[in-house]
Amino acid sequence: MISKNQIKQITALHKAKGRKKAGLFIVEGPKAVDEFLNSSFEIEAVYGTREWIEFAPQILDSAEMISEKELQSISIQKHPNQVLALVKTPPPSTPPTQINDLCLVLDTIQDPGNMGTIIRIADWFGIKHIVCSKETADIYNPKVVQSTMGSISRVQVSYTNLIDWLGKIDGAVPVYGALLSGDNIYETKLSSKGLVVIGNESKGISEDVAFFISQGIKIPAYGNSDTESLNAAVATGIVLGEFRRIMPI
Repeated sequence: MISKNQIKQITALHKAKGRKKAGLFIVEGPKAVDEFLNSSFEIEAVYGTREWIEFAPQILDSAEMISEKELQSISIQKHPNQVLALVKTPPPSTPPTQINDLCLVLDTIQDPGNMGTIIRIADWFGIKHIVCSKETADIYNPKVVQSTMGSISRVQVSYTNLIDWLGKIDGAVPVYGALLSGDNIYETKLSSKGLVVIGNESKGISEDVAFFISQGIKIPAYGNSDTESLNAAVATGIVLGEFRRIMPI
């Protein structure tokens, strides 16, 4: 049986302050937890229902069996799914300075759902590193972690001052930016390496970051569409898909 003190400690991780203080973050659901059990991340604790513990492909000796009601008390999900794990937060990663492939750059993506989906999309398209502005959503926010479906165990995400970092990148490296004023991505010659910048959901790419963009690109609307813009995560998927189309799998 889970104690009131454990519940208090775990629910504190729902907030950034609690995660920073404890050095832990939450992973929920059989698939996501399984991804972390098979990763280099260090697992602090696992709380699973009888259903998960009896049928999980692998189980830790330290896993604690709890009831569905107890799982509900510590989960951030409206309908929690069998298991919740506490994972140790790794040391912050360093943004790359040598760009030899595609690197995704996020300029103040703030919606946790978008952030998590973008990480999952990046993983799908083989993007190994995402560099974020300091104002971008925390990757260890439970909603971000949930949306990645385990992809944060494979994609390196760094937070930095984008202006300082971009100023140190070799000028020969192309910097693509998703801009409404950009060129049609389907008619633009794309490189197999470079930076791809995605801007804030409502404001787009900031002026300071846009200064470093060498090639603006846009996804054209078709027909008589009155839609003002695409969701940031959807746009990221389309843009990365077009870059990867020119590269052999």
